[in-house]
Amino acid sequence: MSATHTLTRHSDIQSWVTDRKGIPAFARIRNRFGEEKSKLLLRFVRSQGGTLDDGMSPCSWTAWFAELDRQQLALKVTQAGDCELVPRAALN
Repeated sequence: MSATHTLTRHSDIQSWVTDRKGIPAFARIRNRFGEEKSKLLLRFVRSQGGTLDDGMSPCSWTAWFAELDRQQLALKVTQAGDCELVPRAALN
């Protein structure tokens, strides 16, 4: 098995994230022109009583996947449990 693999199916992504106690979230960011854009995030509870990161808003899986598809992203994961969102175009 390779050290990393990329998930594109919604059910695979949701299973991988929830197995690691993660939830979907958005952050609203502004570009240099002041235009607001959604940034997809995954938030993981690393310890008991941990605080939530500022600027992150939990959202439904439906909304998160809609934005994932709109931005044409996939989830790249490692055996160590790390993850990052990558462009699907890079997979071809």
